[in-house]
Amino acid sequence: MRPQQSQTPELVDSRQAIRDYYLADEHKVIHEMIAGAQLSQAERDAISARAAELVRSVRKNAKSTIMEKFLAEYGLTTKEGVALMCLAEALLRVPDNTTIHELIEDKITSGAWGTHVGKASSGLINTATVALLMTSNLLKDSERNTVGETLRKLLKRFGEPVIRTVAGQAMKEMGRQFVLGRDIEEAQDEAKEYMAKGYTYSYDMLGEAARTDDDAKRYYDSYSNAIDSIAKASKGDVRKNPGISVKLSALLARYEYGNKERVMNELLPRARELVKKAAAANMGFNIDAEEQDRLDLSLDVIEALVADPEIANWDGFGVVVQAYGKRSSFVIDWLYGLAEKYDRKFMVRLVKGAYWDAEIKRAQVMGLNGFPVFTRKACSDVSFLSCATKLLNMTNRIYPQFATHNAHSVSSILEMAKTKGVDNYEFQRLHGMGESLHNEVLKASGVPCRIYAPVGPHKDLLAYLVRRLLENGANSSFVNQIVDTSITPEEIAKDPIVSVEQMGKNISSKAIVHPFNLFGDQRRNSKGWDITDPVTVNEIEKGRGAYKDYRWKGGPVIAGEVAGTEVQVVRNPADPDDLVGHVTQASDADVDTAITAAAAAFKSWSEKSAEERAACVRKVGDLYEENVDELFALTTREAGKSLLDAVAEVREAVDFSQYYANEAIRYKDSGDARGVMVCISPWNFPLAIFTGQILANLAAGNTVVAKPAEQTSLLAIRAVELMHEAGIPTDAIQLVPGTGATVGAALTSDSRVSGVCFTGSTATAQRINKVMTENMAPDAPLVAETGGLNAMIVDSTALPEQVVRDVLASSFQSAGQRCSALRMLYVQKDIADGLLEMLYGAMEELGIGDPWLLSTDVGPVIDENARKKIVDHCEKFERNGKLLKKLKVPEKGLFVSPAVLSVSGIEEMEEEIFGPVLHVATFEAKNIDKVVDDVNAKGYGLTFGIHSRVDRRVERISSRIKVGNTYVNRNQIGAIVGSQPFGGEGLSGTGPKPVVRSTSVAS
Repeated sequence: MRPQQSQTPELVDSRQAIRDYYLADEHKVIHEMIAGAQLSQAERDAISARAAELVRSVRKNAKSTIMEKFLAEYGLTTKEGVALMCLAEALLRVPDNTTIHELIEDKITSGAWGTHVGKASSGLINTATVALLMTSNLLKDSERNTVGETLRKLLKRFGEPVIRTVAGQAMKEMGRQFVLGRDIEEAQDEAKEYMAKGYTYSYDMLGEAARTDDDAKRYYDSYSNAIDSIAKASKGDVRKNPGISVKLSALLARYEYGNKERVMNELLPRARELVKKAAAANMGFNIDAEEQDRLDLSLDVIEALVADPEIANWDGFGVVVQAYGKRSSFVIDWLYGLAEKYDRKFMVRLVKGAYWDAEIKRAQVMGLNGFPVFTRKACSDVSFLSCATKLLNMTNRIYPQFATHNAHSVSSILEMAKTKGVDNYEFQRLHGMGESLHNEVLKASGVPCRIYAPVGPHKDLLAYLVRRLLENGANSSFVNQIVDTSITPEEIAKDPIVSVEQMGKNISSKAIVHPFNLFGDQRRNSKGWDITDPVTVNEIEKGRGAYKDYRWKGGPVIAGEVAGTEVQVVRNPADPDDLVGHVTQASDADVDTAITAAAAAFKSWSEKSAEERAACVRKVGDLYEENVDELFALTTREAGKSLLDAVAEVREAVDFSQYYANEAIRYKDSGDARGVMVCISPWNFPLAIFTGQILANLAAGNTVVAKPAEQTSLLAIRAVELMHEAGIPTDAIQLVPGTGATVGAALTSDSRVSGVCFTGSTATAQRINKVMTENMAPDAPLVAETGGLNAMIVDSTALPEQVVRDVLASSFQSAGQRCSALRMLYVQKDIADGLLEMLYGAMEELGIGDPWLLSTDVGPVIDENARKKIVDHCEKFERNGKLLKKLKVPEKGLFVSPAVLSVSGIEEMEEEIFGPVLHVATFEAKNIDKVVDDVNAKGYGLTFGIHSRVDRRVERISSRIKVGNTYVNRNQIGAIVGSQPFGGEGLSGTGPKPVVRSTSVAS
């Protein structure tokens, strides 16, 4: 997929700049922004003085809203604030009393409410705090084993309904502070009070990131109905009319760069109909900004909407620009160029940005070369000034809308607009936020202000609530500082340009770890490839395209002459017509040659210093990254992996190279190397596990004879060639491709072998263990990682959208061909129907087909034997009426329908089905411990997932479940080397691979 560009030269230039600045150097960008602000020292001093005076005026004359006072007392820096956020997020959607009470008890008893008594500036919040303290003590008392236990239990029993009712009402009241109305009619009715004071509104219908097409249609209807309703209040100047804000992610479940064709064919027509309705009503229509990885795609949609001649005479089309993004200035340039090209006038809402935490974490996890957003608040404030300057110079085409609760930002706009003689702009604030500030500004300046007001059921509050708390709950936020009189007005009004200039060269925050340094100074992070970035995708397509039809040829890589002559043909599992290459199979003589050479090489390799071996091992990772185009192509064509999985495959292999190099040095004095180690790796991680097994042993001083999976030998051959290129001697790492029955059996029964590393099935591991016992030294280790009947428990506090996202990834990514994949889903009966309906709808959105395509989510299974076993299993369930859902798949290629099957519990599962098959059962809340016991009873112990907002329940289950890795409120695949240790117990393996038991919690 090649990046598309607008054809007008000015648009092409600014669009290219947007792409070039995706991860640009923060120091470079912010100094360009300072220059772009065009402010003299005198102007900056005047702005700060005006801002300080504004703070004094607000503190003297205005009253903070209840929500501002709440955030000042219970921000995210307090444990109690986090507890209340979790309670507000989950309580209203929980249907059963058992879980409601557990949730309330979990959150309320965990807080130190006494420390907040009498501290808030609101009597209502202080009263609520006392109530929380009393409730907490009541619930805690009921847990104590004292003489009065019986009485307290009785009180607790009578008190539970009261506590539930009061907590429910409190959460609804909190919802009312954040949300203007439960529907558009109620919202407009509530808006009348502030409209009478001179405000107008932009209504935001709650709900985003549709998971299913039904979701998208429901959101579309919600927007459409809202426009119809708002239209009744629209007359005259569009700038004075109420408007609506729309999230494109709500209009299509797959609003992603990889699904651009669907976006333009399905989302665009829906958005166009909404735009036309808004234009007919002469009301504002703002496209909300979302995550940075959607920006480029959103610009394509925006241009297609603007180009429609039917909206030519309407000035209400709006776009939101996020100042915390390093590309914000160029986005404004592009919008202005677009307005010029199509002779339009736009509304542009300038905001600081709402997804900062997620953007930082995403860049770190993905190993990107920087961040798409600024790492310091002062930089975002400077960017806001610079972008504001630009917008105020563009009022012939753009109506600026400045959304801020910051006194310095407001004063900057007022001063700059006065200097430029501009009065064609407005301020914006959030419903329940910034009221005191903007009341003062509206009264003093007369500049109009629009309130951005969420509309929808309180149970849909989560995403909005979290963003508002993250934005305004921090100590550095103006909303907090304005009510904190210990902070002087001058400090609040400090010029952000001064703050930035005082940092000198150290502009990027040292508290925010660069993605490359995520694991510390001693181990670099593996390089990431962002397949939502058109520039990166274009480079990948160009690079791997050279191998689209390439045919590889290889065979045993041994320190001697190859005797084997049998050749295996390798075909693409997604396309039997695609000949990938040929592999010569190792003979018995080749196996013997390899072991003999490895035994002879052991002394010289093990006597090399740990540092010298580590340097070679690290170099392997460097070479993988240098040859990534070929590795991406091979991983997709030979193993059937999507580009997303191919990126993860290479990155994990590189991570192993860095991790084991460090471990070798760390433990260099902890013992001697063993000798010749055999490494037998699987086809489902043909580069990552293959590399990890080998490099761990090489780093420790062992020599290695490796047998790759028969299905993915070409990738293994290329990997070993790169290991030799990295300086590892030919006789230290040798490769003998072949079947398990011949090559595998010969390797694992040879007395010259000092140990075996194996990843594969439990049955094969048991056979290897038996053969090793008969032929090898008693202390020869078997390090085995096998499969598992991996389960997940979802209780009624879990967020369904999050569960569905994580179940899709855990069950169907990589066509379910991961040892860590989810096989058994337990859903609390109270929420099962709705959650499963959402899951089925989300499954319909999966792209199944050629893994070379970016739009593909589920590729083929590895071979015909695998396909037949999975199909037979599903057909048996279908005959018994227990098939809940399956999808259509391509007829050509080794594809298997992702399927959901009904079972009473894990006891019905006789073995692991290694493919895109999910088994589902329901449970009662009171039986949750029995579910855990049933999972443990199967004897497997690899991965386990929990989705719950009840911390004590999570802790109880985590301590009870017998697995290597427990994942909380996230998917249960994709463990990161050295960060999320991985390894199974029981039938799932011999224990972690130099790691420990792990619990991974979503951040």
